[in-house]
Amino acid sequence: MTYDLRRLRLHGLIERLPHTHRYRLTRDGLRSALFFTRSYARLFRSGLAQIIPADVPTTSTLRAAFDQLDRAIDHSCLANQLVA
Repeated sequence: MTYDLRRLRLHGLIERLPHTHRYRLTRDGLRSALFFTRSYARLFRSGLAQIIPADVPTTSTLRAAFDQLDRAIDHSCLANQLVA
C-alpha cells in the first residue's frame, strides 16, 4: 500500500494531509478518476458486451476485430513457441 500511495502522490493524484496518515484527492486526481470511470462506463462496458458473450452476432465490427487480434496473438505464440 505504501508503494501505491507514494506513486499516486508523486503523480499528483493525491496529497498527504499534514501531521496525519490521511490523503486527499487533488483536482487532477479527481479529473483522472472521473475520466477513467466514464471511459469504462461508456466504452469498455458496452464494447466488452459485444465481444465476450458467445451469442453475439459475428457481424459486429468490434467482434470481428477482436477475433482477428485473437488469431494474431495465437499465431505469434505458435511461431515463437510460447505456451499461451
